Amino acid sequence: MTDQPTDTSYQQPISIVLVEDNPADAELVIRALRRGRIGNQLQWLQDGVEALDFLFCRGNYAHRNMTNQPKVILLDLKLPKVSGLEVLRQLKSDPRTQTIPVVMLTSSAEDKDVIESYQLGVNSYIVKPVDFEQFNYAVQQMGFYWVLFNRVSVS
Repeated sequence: MTDQPTDTSYQQPISIVLVEDNPADAELVIRALRRGRIGNQLQWLQDGVEALDFLFCRGNYAHRNMTNQPKVILLDLKLPKVSGLEVLRQLKSDPRTQTIPVVMLTSSAEDKDVIESYQLGVNSYIVKPVDFEQFNYAVQQMGFYWVLFNRVSVS
């Protein structure tokens, strides 16, 4: 995929950060967003450590500008290295990132995951539909809302 970081991606504006370890699921989300013409400023990250490094400008992303934050983060719940819930916990507990909208985009429909996500401050919780067309529609509508329509606080 071409959505992996490059040396020039550190300063470019990013509208959407997708944190998804499954390449097939990531490809479906990226295709749906691009089909809706809202995926051109997307950063795909494959585990919780990489997500935290990117968002907090450390490790491989130390040269990224901390003020260049995404309009929305699409976060999978079950991630390697650091779980989606722990990523969410750290994002919402830090004043620099706590206002970034986070959408949990996951296959888990378990009540405990939904409840804990909302307790930690998630903005939306979407269970991935199994049907491709339904999934495509859901991702496009979510992208339209969070990238084009949602207003965020500028602090």
